[in-house]
Parts: sequence; structure tokens; C-alpha cells
Amino acid sequence: MSLSHTAAEYMLSDALLPDPSGSRAKGLRLELPSDRVLKFVAVGLPLFLVSLAFAREFSAGSQISCFSPSNFTGKQSAYADAACWDSLLHHGFDAEGHAVTKSLWALKVFPYSLLVVAVLMYLPYLLWRYAAIPALHSDLLFIIDELDKSYNRSVRLVQHMRKVQQASAEPEQFWEEYERARRERYFEFPLLERYLACKQHSHSLVVIYLLRNLLLLLFLAATCLYLVFLHLNIFFQDEFSCSIKTGLLQAEPHVPPLIPCKLVFFSVFQLISLTVGGVYVLLMPVVIYNALQLCQWDKGLLSIYEMLPAFDLLSRKMLTCPINDLNVILLFLRANISELTSFSRLNAVSALREATADKQDIDTVVDFMTLLAGLEATKPKH
Repeated sequence: MSLSHTAAEYMLSDALLPDPSGSRAKGLRLELPSDRVLKFVAVGLPLFLVSLAFAREFSAGSQISCFSPSNFTGKQSAYADAACWDSLLHHGFDAEGHAVTKSLWALKVFPYSLLVVAVLMYLPYLLWRYAAIPALHSDLLFIIDELDKSYNRSVRLVQHMRKVQQASAEPEQFWEEYERARRERYFEFPLLERYLACKQHSHSLVVIYLLRNLLLLLFLAATCLYLVFLHLNIFFQDEFSCSIKTGLLQAEPHVPPLIPCKLVFFSVFQLISLTVGGVYVLLMPVVIYNALQLCQWDKGLLSIYEMLPAFDLLSRKMLTCPINDLNVILLFLRANISELTSFSRLNAVSALREATADKQDIDTVVDFMTLLAGLEATKPKH
């Protein structure tokens, strides 16, 4: 008999979760995987393409090639190229023959506009980092710690039950006391459950998360509209007529009023704009999906933890409208599932419960541990 008692004590001791070796604060993921990918692509793509554009500009030299008259000297041709690049004005005629000018200056600032786009895409992340992450970090640390502690409390409760049962002269009286304690909820650990219930009435995290996605969606759409505007107005005109009768060449009689010019970098800017626009259009459904995640509960995590004594957020219908801070916390708990040591063990207990022929014998993890500890021989059936 002593051998079985010793074996049960070892089993219950092994079931206890060890104290975390390091600080959990450093390992917490405070961004969802999809949000991290969105930030990397939305911010990194324009920066990468702009760096390629600048590298080509420095390596290729002049970004414009003008066809100066044959009697121009080398210095005059270089001056004409510089003057046309500085002005970037196309001189043409409308359908009625009137002279019109069209500014192509947006092509010159296009690489710098992509830098502005990258900064705009980073702003939603800054909002989340400084407005939401401090509160979310403390919430996750507390909830993860309490979930693991609640599991350990259940195992220690079974250890104490074994000692009391062994010292009891009347086993039936012990089980009557156990059933009364369950009915009167003496095994309840109310702090964590009430804390999570209070988070259903808080909306600061969910507002910031929705605002972050709304801003990101707005910036993505604005960038795509900006690129469409450039394509419709400028990005189909790689050749233009430039007036060089200015400055040093204004008084020269042999200088023609207009000379044709060609933008050397035009195809590169077209490719960059199409790439950025296409990728941003593909990112919009991802942003919408991230926001729509808050329209339904992630009940899988809470259903596993209902194996803890008196932890019944689902069974007591406490989960109401999903658009609140608790749902945001559940999403991040799912992302930090590796930090929840108790989850894998409770998941295994839940799977064994489903595979048990008589499911009514296993209601909580306490019931499961009492069966493993050898108390089922005297435990009355429900």
C-alpha cells in the first residue's frame, strides 16, 4: 500500500508546473503574426524599392536625356539637360491649337513620396506601441501567470485530498464533504475569472486595435489612389517638349523654342509604382480580416481552461458581445500559447476526457488527478 501511495505522490509532484526559469516579459509577443507581416511588408517594401531607385540614380548619372541642336557645345547640352530637369514642364498644344503646359514635377519627388508612404505605414504601429502595448503587456503577464498558478492549485488540492483521505477513518464521510465543497464552490479561484469578466466591459484595447487597422487601411487606399493618379496623368508620358530659352540661353538667336526630352528612369518608376500598388491592394483584405477577427470569440482557449475548478466563463454565458478587450487579450494569448505551460497539459486532459467512456467521472482537472492518484476506488459515481 505504501508503494502505491509513494507512486501517487511522485505522479502528483511531476504534474506540478515548474516555476518559469526566465522572465516572461521578454518572450511575450505583443503583435499578432499577421500584423507583424503587414508592418514588415507595408513599411519595408517602399523603403527597399526607393533604395533601388536611388542606387540606380547615382550609378546611371543623369535622369533625363534631351536632344539638343547639333550646333550646341557640350556645356550647352549639359545646361539644357539641367534646365529641363529642374523645370520638368511639358509644352504642348491642345485640340484647338492653344499652347498648354503640363508639370511633370511629381516624377522628381516620386522617390521621396515613397519615403513619406513608408513613414505613414509606420504610424499605426507607433500608435499601437505607445497607446496599447503597455496595458496589454501587463494584462498578458498577469493572466498567463494566474492560469498556470490555477492549474498548480488544482494539483496541490488533489495532493491535500489524498492526505486527508488517508487520514480519514470513514472514506464515505470524506467524499460527502468533497461533494458538498464542490456544490458550494469552495474550490473556486475567483480572481482570474472576475478579472477576465471585467475585461468584457473595457474597450480601450479594442478601440486602439480597430483604429490601428482603420488607419492602415486608409493609408493603403490613399497610396493606391495616389499611384493611380500618377499613372493617369504622368506615368504614360516619358517624352516631353522642354523650353530652354531661359537663363544663359534666353538671348541666343539660334536656340529653338522647344527641344524634345526623354526621361531615362521612366520605366523604373513605372515598375516601382506597379509593384507597390499591387502589393498594397493585396494587403487590404488582410487588414480587413484582422479587424473582423474581433467579431467572433476564440472559445477554444477558454473551453480548455474550463477544466479548472469553477472556471466557467463559457458555461455561465458570460461571453457576450465579442468587441471588447477580453477578445483582444484572447487573440494575444493564442499568439503566446508557448508561454502557457499549463495549456498543453490541460489540452491533453481534455482529449482524454473526450476519449473516456464514462465522461461524467471527469469534470475538472481535479477529477482527473484523483483518478490518476488512485482515489477512484472509493470515489462515488455521480
